[in-house]
Amino acid sequence: MEKTLDGFITYLHNVKKKSENTVLSYNRDLTKFIKYLRTNKITSLDKVEEKDLEKYIKELNDNGFKSATVSRNIASLKAFFHYLNNEGVLSNDPTKSLKSPKIEKKIPEILTTDEVFALLEQPSGDSPKEIRDKAMLELLYATGIRVSELINLEASDVNLKTSSILCRDGSKSRTIPYGKKAKDALTRYLEGAREAIVDNKESTILFANCSGQKMSRQGFWKLIKHYAKKAGIESDITPHTLRHSFAAHLVENGADLRSVQEMLGHSDISTTQIYANMSHSHIREVYNRTHPRG
Repeated sequence: MEKTLDGFITYLHNVKKKSENTVLSYNRDLTKFIKYLRTNKITSLDKVEEKDLEKYIKELNDNGFKSATVSRNIASLKAFFHYLNNEGVLSNDPTKSLKSPKIEKKIPEILTTDEVFALLEQPSGDSPKEIRDKAMLELLYATGIRVSELINLEASDVNLKTSSILCRDGSKSRTIPYGKKAKDALTRYLEGAREAIVDNKESTILFANCSGQKMSRQGFWKLIKHYAKKAGIESDITPHTLRHSFAAHLVENGADLRSVQEMLGHSDISTTQIYANMSHSHIREVYNRTHPRG
């Protein structure tokens, strides 16, 4: 079963050109599923029946997994068994009747502009590390890219002349502009701090950790938590909070949804629409609080 899963993962990489994060999610979900099958004495994928899948989904629910996680696991199962059918490995698809749970769309957590500015001002020292941290935070808020995209940037992806970066997500790429603050921070980082951190002179990575290697998602998570605490931000901030804040602040200040969609790399504008809804809610709140006849 593991060998079949390896073939599916290779297919996602080479044929479907899925992003690294998507492939990792599929692999994690399906590895967990295969472990469940072995625990329940099912040693072949052609022995899997609809009732086995229903029991597995029930176990996920009973173990307290959130609806979004359960839904993602179901999507992974459907994609896997669909692949097995198309490849002729299986003649039936036990996932046909599987339905994903309804997911309540939550309004994402965002920071106020004052909180963002306070956060961005925290790395203010002259050490290579603080200069790097300043550049990373400024660029994240200036472009709204995902943390996985941020840590995978190469030095050549930064164009200081046009104040833009080339951002890659799997087989897709997009060019995103950034402003003066981010440009200043990047320029300072590239003019000496990067060379002091990246020990391998032939390395193409833009941002490295203190060991000179590519920074991990967990490493950046710790970094942003550290500066949020220094800034006195009490909300549970994550790297994605800056992405949400970037989009919400743009929309609130008049940016059109199509442009924001393109910068964020959303394939469907309905995903971007949530920021417009947030903006409308904020406008209504301000109106009710300040209009003399509100």
